[in-house]
Amino acid sequence: MQTKLSVNINKIATLRNSRGGDNPNVIKAAIDCQTFGADGITVHPRPDERHIRYSDVREIAPIITTEFNIEGNPLEDKFVALVLEVKPHQVTLVPDSRDQLTSNHGWDTIKEKNYLRGIIEVFKKAGIRVSIFTDPVEAIVAGAADTGTDRVELYTEEYARQYHKDKEHAIAAYANAARVAAEHKLGLNAGHDLDRDNLAYFRKHVPGLLEVSIGHALIADALYYGLENTIQLYRRQLQ
Repeated sequence: MQTKLSVNINKIATLRNSRGGDNPNVIKAAIDCQTFGADGITVHPRPDERHIRYSDVREIAPIITTEFNIEGNPLEDKFVALVLEVKPHQVTLVPDSRDQLTSNHGWDTIKEKNYLRGIIEVFKKAGIRVSIFTDPVEAIVAGAADTGTDRVELYTEEYARQYHKDKEHAIAAYANAARVAAEHKLGLNAGHDLDRDNLAYFRKHVPGLLEVSIGHALIADALYYGLENTIQLYRRQLQ
C-alpha cells in the first residue's frame, strides 16, 4: 500500500502574507503541488487568517483534482460553515485554541465523545470524510471509534522529538495506536513534524498508514531542493 502524501501549503500563504500582494501565489502553489506528484492538498485556515485565508480555501477547492483536506477547529462556526460550503474530500478536526501557534495535542475522545459525535455527524451527512486529531494513546484511539469518525490522524510531534534519541522507543506508541485503529476499523492518517529524516521509519513501522500531511518541513526543504524535487523526495520515503 502506498501511503498518500498531502502537502500542507499554509507556509506558502504565510510568506505571501508577510509582504501583502500575491507573491507567492497560493492557488498556483496548490496546482503545482498536484502536478509535481502530491496526492492531496491540505490547508488549515485559522480564525485570524494569519496564513491560509478563507477566500483562499474557496478558490483552491474547485481546482483540486487529487484530494482536498481542510483542517481546523469545529468550535469555530465560521470554520464549520466554510467546510460545508466547499465540501472537501476530508475534514480533519483539530482542537486548537484561537491564539495557538501550531497544533500541539489531540482530542480527548472519551470526555468529548458526545460533542464529537454531533459535529462529525454534521460533516458526514454532507458527504465529507472525517478525520480527528488524536494523541497515540490506545484508549483515546479506541474512544475515537465511538465518535463515528472515519479516520484518526496521529499527532506525531513526540515521535519526531524522540526519533534521533531512540527511534524504537519513539515509534512504539504509534505502532500500538495503529493496531488499535485497525481493530476498530478506523482509517489511519498522521502528521506534525514529519520530515525526510524520520518519515520512512515511521511509514515502515506504523501499519495501515493511509495518509500523511506535511507542511513546514517540506516547504522548508523546497527552499533548497525546489518544490518538485522535494515532493518526489518525500514520496520516495513513503514507498
